[in-house]
Amino acid sequence: MRHKAIFVAGFAVGFVAGARSGRETYDKMMAYAQQVAEHPKVQQATSVAQTKATEFAKTAKEKGPDYAKNAASSAASMAQNQASQVPKYLANVKQAASSHMPSRFAGSTETDDVAPDGNLVYPADGSAETSPHYSPDMP
Repeated sequence: MRHKAIFVAGFAVGFVAGARSGRETYDKMMAYAQQVAEHPKVQQATSVAQTKATEFAKTAKEKGPDYAKNAASSAASMAQNQASQVPKYLANVKQAASSHMPSRFAGSTETDDVAPDGNLVYPADGSAETSPHYSPDMP
């Protein structure tokens, strides 16, 4: 029923805005709208709706602070819980990062391809390369 009323109201507004039939049609529609608005059942429904809206507003006003307080405490609790997890997250990140870094950057030595002196280590024989480090000054 509500959708039908909205459709009719929209149709009437569109018709008034786009009508080329003149002032007479507009006056007829306004007179009909006035009759509908003054009808006792429409007046009764309007007053009931207004009363219900006032009741809902009062209820919302009374319950609003409690809901806000609960939401704030819930958010604070959740933030505190997540903040307590930060050291664990950091430890996991540090462990994951160190397992992928060469030992000269404080990583693990399991998969290092660089010896402590900076020379490459060949996995086949485990020996370090004898040539010095490459530097931009070298030809």
